[in-house]
Amino acid sequence: MTYSELENLLLSRRGAALDYPFGPDAAVFKVAGKMFALVAGRDEPLRISLKCDPAEADFFRSIYIAIKPGYHLNKRHWNTITLDGSVPDSLLHKMIDSSYALVVKGLTKAGREQLTKKVSNA
Repeated sequence: MTYSELENLLLSRRGAALDYPFGPDAAVFKVAGKMFALVAGRDEPLRISLKCDPAEADFFRSIYIAIKPGYHLNKRHWNTITLDGSVPDSLLHKMIDSSYALVVKGLTKAGREQLTKKVSNA
């Protein structure tokens, strides 16, 4: 997967936005101002960090060597995935969906409603 394909996939989520608060080499994807993905854009192969349920995080780490505890993030709640082809695209998509859903679930009721309104008005 190329960086451009990954960026398009992440930005296809409702209300997703791209930011560079850590400099040009770290693309941060947010929903309602909260990070759900971080991509090290200059790494080859690409690496993406995603929020995850702690039990799932451990499970995926035990199966795939390319999935490690979050790099420079809370190791319990974040995984960093090296996109070297060893993790199936279907699992990567599931992990992205899960990360996004966890962040949206953590928003205030008003934040979730605002996200819904943005979609309705679009």
